[in-house]
Amino acid sequence: LASDYFMEGLNCAESVIKAYNEEFGTDIPIRVASGLGGGCAVGNLCGAVNGACICASFAKGRDDIGQENPAKTYTKTIEHYGTAECKSLKKDRVGCKEIVDFSYEALKEALK
Repeated sequence: LASDYFMEGLNCAESVIKAYNEEFGTDIPIRVASGLGGGCAVGNLCGAVNGACICASFAKGRDDIGQENPAKTYTKTIEHYGTAECKSLKKDRVGCKEIVDFSYEALKEALK
C-alpha cells in the first residue's frame, strides 16, 4: 500500500509516486514530489492528490498542444470527501494514511 511508504517516512506525495513506481515498473523521480507534502507545506492541494496527478500525467500526459489532457485524479477525491484541500481534509479528520491510499486507488482507477 502507498501508505506503507508514508508510515516509513516519505511524505504523502512521495508515497503515491513510490507505490506507482513499484507497481508499474516506472522510474518517476520521487524527489519531484518532495515539496508537495502537507499541501505544499501550507495545507493547500493535498500532497497525495498532487502525487497521483504527477503519476497520471506521466502515464497519460500530453507532449504537445492539442493533445487531450490526462484525467484529473483529484476529481475522485472531491467527489468522495467534498474537498482536495489538505487543511480541510485534516479538519474533517481524514488522516494522511487514509488519503494516501485513497489517492493511489483513484489514480489506478483513472488509468484504466
